[in-house]
Amino acid sequence: MPLTDTQRADIEALRAAAAPTRRPTVPALEDMLFTAIPLLDHGFIRVVDYMGDDGAIVQAARVSYGRGTRRVSEDAGLIRYLMRHRHSTPFEMCEIKFHVKLPIFVARQWIRHRTANVNEYSARYSVLDREFYIPAPAQLAAQSDINRQGRGTVLQGAEAAEVLALLRADAATCYDHYAHMLNEDAEGAPADPARQGLARELARMNLTLNAYTQWYWKTDLHNLLHFCSLRADTHAQYEIRVYADAILEIVRAWVPAAHAAFLDYRLGAATFSAGMLSVLKRMLAGEAVAQDGSGISKREWSEMMGLLGKQ
Repeated sequence: MPLTDTQRADIEALRAAAAPTRRPTVPALEDMLFTAIPLLDHGFIRVVDYMGDDGAIVQAARVSYGRGTRRVSEDAGLIRYLMRHRHSTPFEMCEIKFHVKLPIFVARQWIRHRTANVNEYSARYSVLDREFYIPAPAQLAAQSDINRQGRGTVLQGAEAAEVLALLRADAATCYDHYAHMLNEDAEGAPADPARQGLARELARMNLTLNAYTQWYWKTDLHNLLHFCSLRADTHAQYEIRVYADAILEIVRAWVPAAHAAFLDYRLGAATFSAGMLSVLKRMLAGEAVAQDGSGISKREWSEMMGLLGKQ
């Protein structure tokens, strides 16, 4: 992850500064503030600001004047109750703001989570960096035969080398053309005074989706955990999952009780339909149930057997 000397200096200056506050703070998250966590080949995520902690969740649930008068174990128990019974509003009292650098195609997937405040780097105003996401060989897979939006076997040998070469060449060629159309040097002056450059808002259309963009992304804890429940799932696309995994580690430092409850009741849990539950009750009663007599579809039956570890 190439940070410039200026960017590193900016981060260190922010980390060196301190301000008195009466707000609740979390030492583990304070230690992480502003630090860029490298992801993929050129991406990162860093915490810029936050509000609230586990105590804020409890305070909102009890509508108390203080930050809670119960023991830590009782507060954790309440948080687990709230998570288990899907009482989401108390979790909305905590907010966090990230600075994220990510490939454009990951950003377009990420932005589907609309319950956030987003401000993205403007390619109408500024020139994008010459940086592209190129998958590691282990992530270079063929289309799955059973999942239309998933990956199958990893490409090997000459076939993998050809794909990587095409990805690099296409990205480099398109960026070269983008830069040529802009006709700008590093200071924004014409690179070739004899010709006029294309507007940035038009030239950007030539960039490939593996080019990197950046944004500030602010959300509350409830919606952040919903993001993680989908994007940290093993079925999520790898390139967005690495960001979700990093966010979960940040959540662990920020609100450890909420993080533990989330792992137990969301990420590590499973949901059974009414039909699935009916079949499971019959099985527990000793009945031999087959799919054709279960009352649920083959796909739902397969999903249930997978959840039960019967496949």
